[in-house]
Amino acid sequence: MTKVQVLVADDHGVIRNGLKKILDDTPDLEFAGEACDGWILLEKVRDRHWDMLILDLSMPGRNGLELIKLVKEAQPQMPILIFSMHQEEQYAVRALRAGASGYLTKEFDGDLLLSAIRKVASGGVYVSSKVAELLASDISRPQNAPPHTLLSNREFEVFSRLARGISLTAIAQEFSLSIKTVSTHKSHLFDKMGMTNQADLVRYALNHELLDEEPDNLRMQHSSTI
Repeated sequence: MTKVQVLVADDHGVIRNGLKKILDDTPDLEFAGEACDGWILLEKVRDRHWDMLILDLSMPGRNGLELIKLVKEAQPQMPILIFSMHQEEQYAVRALRAGASGYLTKEFDGDLLLSAIRKVASGGVYVSSKVAELLASDISRPQNAPPHTLLSNREFEVFSRLARGISLTAIAQEFSLSIKTVSTHKSHLFDKMGMTNQADLVRYALNHELLDEEPDNLRMQHSSTI
């Protein structure tokens, strides 16, 4: 039997080792390679063919939605399953738009992960019932859609980091951008969302369940104002 050659990209060794054990214990799948950051991943996908990629969205170097597009440019036919800590409301629809074939959060069990891997590897698309609803809402998005859905992918990534209290300097370093460029993205997303300050942005993110957890430095402020 020809095994599906799976490349795993995640910056946490525990996750990579856990996926290796699951894949190596499965007769039709093989843990064929790994990458701990975006740069190594791009080297690997440009170096040889892989049957599929399991990708974490948050890694050092190149990461996020832009990384999906770069991987698809290198290997257009390779299916990508996003395996992320970020909840579906945050990135699922955008990841699928960028070229991923499935989205699964890390809270799901091993059996569901294997089902998702097999479906994506065979050329299908894996989405949970919640993601299916999000996709349906996105397709029929009304004119009064939530403002965050109108942001570009880069604006949304800047938005999500600002909401978690990450500084402009750190965001610029993460995406290899100038602080001026990040500041421009911040200005544009504030205009699109009708916001004037950081507190507005955090409240919005919390109310729309766009944060994995509430930022420690703003939890007290949120509890006293919402």
